[in-house]
Amino acid sequence: MKIGVITDIHGNAPALKAVLNELDKMGDIEHIYCLGDMIGIGPDTNEVLKILFERLDVSMITGNHDEAVMALLKGEEYPLSHAHAKEHHRWIADKMDKGFISKLKELPRTITLTIGDKSILFTHYHIEQTKLKEHISKDPFSRIVEPSLDNLISLFKGNEENLIGFGHHHSLHFFEDNDTIFLNPGSLGCNSKPTAPYSIVEIEKDKIIVSLEEVSYDNTKFLESYELLQVPERDFLIKVFHGNQLRQ
Repeated sequence: MKIGVITDIHGNAPALKAVLNELDKMGDIEHIYCLGDMIGIGPDTNEVLKILFERLDVSMITGNHDEAVMALLKGEEYPLSHAHAKEHHRWIADKMDKGFISKLKELPRTITLTIGDKSILFTHYHIEQTKLKEHISKDPFSRIVEPSLDNLISLFKGNEENLIGFGHHHSLHFFEDNDTIFLNPGSLGCNSKPTAPYSIVEIEKDKIIVSLEEVSYDNTKFLESYELLQVPERDFLIKVFHGNQLRQ
C-alpha cells in the first residue's frame, strides 16, 4: 500500500495543488495524510481548506496554527506563546469562510493506524499523552528539538510505532533505527525556493519504504498576493518563511 504524507501547507494553495497533482498522476496512492498547519502564514486559507475537505482520500489532523486561529474564532483563550502572531491570526480568522469552523473542530490531533503488521502514528508534533486534550492556550505541543536520530528517539520515548510522521518543524527529518522511522517531509507551503516537498510511504509486509519528493511550481502570484492583500507582518513572513523570494 502506498500513501502520501504532507504537512504544513500554511495557506499556500498553488503549492498544495502542485503536490496533489503529482500524487494523483501516480495513480497508486491509496490515501493522503495531512499533518496539520493547513492555515496561517500564507493567505489562501479558504482555497486550501476547500481543496482538502472536498477530497475523500485525505485525512487531516490539527496543528498549532489551525488551533490558534480556531481559538480566536470561538472566543477562547489565545496562547501567549503565539502573541507575536496574534494580529496575523486574527486576519486569517476574519478572512476564513465560517463554514469551515465546524469541519476544523471535528479534526483530531493524532491519527494512529495499522497497515498490514506495521503501526503508524501521525501527529503535528510530539505531545505528551497527558496533554492530548489540553487546549492550545496551554501549549500542549513539545518544544522543537534539533533534527537527529538521538533527539527524536528521546522526544518520542514511549512510542513504539514503526512509523512516526509529524510536521511543525519545517525542515526535512528522515531518521530510522531498528524499530522506528521518524519522518517529517518538510513544510509543503513554506520554502526558500519555489518547490513543495512531500513524501510517499510504501508499506509492505516486512518493511516500510519512504520516498522523499518535491515538485517545482510557479509561486510568483502567491508571493505577490501578500502585498496585494496587505497581509499583516508580510515582510517578516516572506523573509522568514519564503526566503525573501521576489525581494532579493
